[in-house]
Amino acid sequence: MIWEAWLTLAVVTVAVAVLTRDLISPAVAFMAAVVVLLVAGVVTPEQAFQGFANPAPITVAALYVLARAVEKSGALQPVLRATLGTGRSVRAALARLTVPVAAASAFLNNTPIIAMLAPQVENWADQRGDSASRYLMPLSFAAILGGMTTLIGTSTNLVVSGLLEAEGHDPFAMFELTPIALPIAVAALAVNVLAAPNLLPDRLPPRQEARSGGRSFSVRMIVEPGGPLDGEPVARAQEALPGGARIVYFERGGEGAGQIAPDKVLEGGDFLTLVGDTDAVLGLHEVSGLASSQQPHLPYEFRSARHAYFEAVIAPESPLVGRSLVDVSFLARYQATVVAIHRAGEPIRGHLAREPLKPGDTLLVISDRGFAERWRDRNDFLIISRLGASSPAPTRKAWIVVAVGAAIVLGPGFGLLPILHLSLLGALVLVLFGILTPSEARDAIDFDVIVVIGAAFGLAAAVESSGLGDGAAGLVEETLGDFGPQGAMAGIVVSTIALSSIITNNAAAALVLPVAISTAAGFGIDARAAAVAVALSASASFMTPIAYQTNLMVYGPGGYRFGDYARLGTPLTLVVVVALIAATTAG
Repeated sequence: MIWEAWLTLAVVTVAVAVLTRDLISPAVAFMAAVVVLLVAGVVTPEQAFQGFANPAPITVAALYVLARAVEKSGALQPVLRATLGTGRSVRAALARLTVPVAAASAFLNNTPIIAMLAPQVENWADQRGDSASRYLMPLSFAAILGGMTTLIGTSTNLVVSGLLEAEGHDPFAMFELTPIALPIAVAALAVNVLAAPNLLPDRLPPRQEARSGGRSFSVRMIVEPGGPLDGEPVARAQEALPGGARIVYFERGGEGAGQIAPDKVLEGGDFLTLVGDTDAVLGLHEVSGLASSQQPHLPYEFRSARHAYFEAVIAPESPLVGRSLVDVSFLARYQATVVAIHRAGEPIRGHLAREPLKPGDTLLVISDRGFAERWRDRNDFLIISRLGASSPAPTRKAWIVVAVGAAIVLGPGFGLLPILHLSLLGALVLVLFGILTPSEARDAIDFDVIVVIGAAFGLAAAVESSGLGDGAAGLVEETLGDFGPQGAMAGIVVSTIALSSIITNNAAAALVLPVAISTAAGFGIDARAAAVAVALSASASFMTPIAYQTNLMVYGPGGYRFGDYARLGTPLTLVVVVALIAATTAG
């Protein structure tokens, strides 16, 4: 390879390594990589920024507006309510949940669908004495599978379509992926429903863990000087706590211990870390003699009808990741106080306010009732649900949202207008009819995703123009040549799935597509078939919670461990791999 190819390989490798370690956001990493390659002369300005003139990122932005309108208007609420039945069969309940969600995800961004449904499923499971962990992961997987089946089902399909067009081929039609993706989705959904009860371990979500003796939310309290607990032994203090709450860490004068003797006498100013479910944690703030270490008078200042409790899950690109509540001045920044933190797999024993936060952490916060609306469309939190809130009823304008969505889906099929034109017109109609305000429409767009998509086109151009794509294709041919087209396609599919498990799906598809097209040419495989394989395998993100945003959204609320995803995700991944290889190399 020439020096441009080696430089491109080095830049891409550094970008992937940086993303794997969550050092900076994907948008910054990929824009930095494009700028380096531009300055080095590997790509021209036109090549570097061609993605921002491509229809793909603009279409994705407009579809974010549609998804937000669906969420706000409650257009899907009748369907979502119908999925929650009263039967006791887990598999029957999974079928009722996953099939409609997969169908909806074929035409809508799956992130708001999971954001709407996850809290309802959690409450529904809690009310019937069941574990939400039986349903939330299969729900996320169903949303991913549904998104694979149409052009607008996931931004990855739109990205690959745009890249294909940039290569001089026709873009994907609305339902071009459906003949291959739909059978895969149906087969994987069947595995999802049938295997989940057996393969998913017995995990309890945050709200139920403490009821069964496990650990859930961690909260840090202070013994009030002169209060009823000042001078009382630990055993006596434990009796005053709500059921399910337990003391797991004790700190006095800056020194702490995980084990505390029952006869240890508490003193005013001692810090206690306790764990319990949501009800227990909230009840702790009513215990006389204990106060929140975050805000000692919180129970009194916030006890009014104007305030409510929320669960908020930390997003991977959140500015909170790697920083503590103190570092970000959480109360001043969010006008909310963190009451407790849940982290899947491990209790937080030390100072909660100084604990670096991780993606997937669930914060229990108290704030005014506008907290969810203020932060719903920002990248700080993946999902925000108000405790005890009923699901929103459909508004009178929900039919407008349904009509706009139908026009965007059906219009390109009937040749009325391209998807770009219809999605932009649809977004404009939603604002003109007052479904969304202009600021709500703007906030609905995840600009980090748009930047990643635009930058991914520049990286794809560098991979192709530098010769790196041809060099990688030659390596694939040399390694897998004896296995024929099936071996080559297996290499493409597996590489894409592996890469999308550690970086964003859009970026993985953009990096692999030039290599896939060059490899396909060497084995006599149609370039379009290779593009289909890349698009669908980039979305097959079932192996880890960080592989797809909806997986991370249910990570904390479901009480899952990191390795739980591979249990159910492995058979689903195998279904996708085998089916894609067979479908794209047939004939």
